[in-house]
Amino acid sequence: MSTPAPNAWEAAYLRFETPEEEVRKFLRRLCRLGAEQWPKDAQVVELFCGRGNGLNALQQLGFIKLEGVDLSPALLANYTGPANCVVADCRQLPFSGVSRDIAIVQGGLHHLPELPGDLERVVAEVRRVLRPGGRFIVVEPWQTPFLRCVHWVGSFSTARRAWAKLDALETMTELERPTYEQWLRQPQMVLRCLEANFATERKFIGWGKLMWVGRRESD
Repeated sequence: MSTPAPNAWEAAYLRFETPEEEVRKFLRRLCRLGAEQWPKDAQVVELFCGRGNGLNALQQLGFIKLEGVDLSPALLANYTGPANCVVADCRQLPFSGVSRDIAIVQGGLHHLPELPGDLERVVAEVRRVLRPGGRFIVVEPWQTPFLRCVHWVGSFSTARRAWAKLDALETMTELERPTYEQWLRQPQMVLRCLEANFATERKFIGWGKLMWVGRRESD
């Protein structure tokens, strides 16, 4: 069976950073969010998992029960690890209720086409599949001075020609601009949606990112 060709956004994502760079980035994030203290036999699912480097980072941290979900067959085709990966819509997860311990999103929610509706659907699905006490981890772009500076530099063609990584980032931003901008415009709505469904355990905002951990409490 042939591997599906990536679309333009996926092609830019694949050249934004090497798999090794992405794994190192995910390891730093996960450790900052407390992953080294999470039970290693927890059932972990990464949503919007792309080419699976978040799963590779989790494997390096010692997690053994891993699953990934993404809407793109082309990106999932890049993953070769032991996790069970499925092509599915994260607004309708293919898992039974109260069946997972940890759900992770690293840069997928800002692709949702309709806010707040689609965000509410994903969050409701995560709450449905997590066991009481389970964790929901979210890492997403956030409108900070650093992010504004990055995009300002990226507005110059000379900077993009000189720095391939910046060009890939700006290409992704251009191709996802409607969803990206609507996400950045509504930080309070995003936090209200997350915090109405999960008890905040950790929250960091800086360097253009929201990094958040919530726990599912009993109904």
